[in-house]
Amino acid sequence: MKKMPMVLIVEDEPAIAELIAVNLRHNGFQPVWAEDGVTAQRELDAVLPDVILLDWMLPGASGLALARKWRADSRTKAVPILMLTARGDEPDKVAGLDAGADDYITKPFSTQELLARIRAVLRRRAPEQIQDKVNIGELVLDAASHRVSWQGDMLKVGPTEFKLLHYLMKHPERVHSRAQLLDKVWGDHVFIEERTVDVHVKRLREALGVAGTLIETVRGAGYRLSAQALA
Repeated sequence: MKKMPMVLIVEDEPAIAELIAVNLRHNGFQPVWAEDGVTAQRELDAVLPDVILLDWMLPGASGLALARKWRADSRTKAVPILMLTARGDEPDKVAGLDAGADDYITKPFSTQELLARIRAVLRRRAPEQIQDKVNIGELVLDAASHRVSWQGDMLKVGPTEFKLLHYLMKHPERVHSRAQLLDKVWGDHVFIEERTVDVHVKRLREALGVAGTLIETVRGAGYRLSAQALA
């Protein structure tokens, strides 16, 4: 029997949490509710969920602080985080993505949109079928072991950034628009804004350090990974 994906709902308003939980249960998910960061951490220590739905405004530590904390922890860093926020402004969305959230959804939201976004982050985290090794100069990506190295040194690259780098390295010297990258890397961009790509490219460049200059911004067109950029 197929395991029901477990969703940890970190939300301090019981009515909202209950509504989300009921809808998740009806659609084949196993919801677990935590009303604050302390309870959420206890749940995470017990069992790792498949997805975390994280409210921005919480008593005690904010959703933003929790996202940063869980991204920094090797045990929880690969769990997809979907931020629930009443803050629809772009700087807030970018702050959420910068803190490590994979996506965000602005309140009030429809059940269908929430379910679609949860399914999309789960699909994105599904194992890659291509278990290959690709290198551009001294930058090496090994899909089988999920490792990236530059000049022999291992680099820490997040899961979404890993997929983005893998795609760019498989198609070097070509300019990819944000829409193309959303389609190829995210796979389901019905609800995801193109601005999200910029945030992940920025994060990827930071993770690559010196090798980050391989990824060029082509004004008005998108991004390109070019070996000549380091020359």
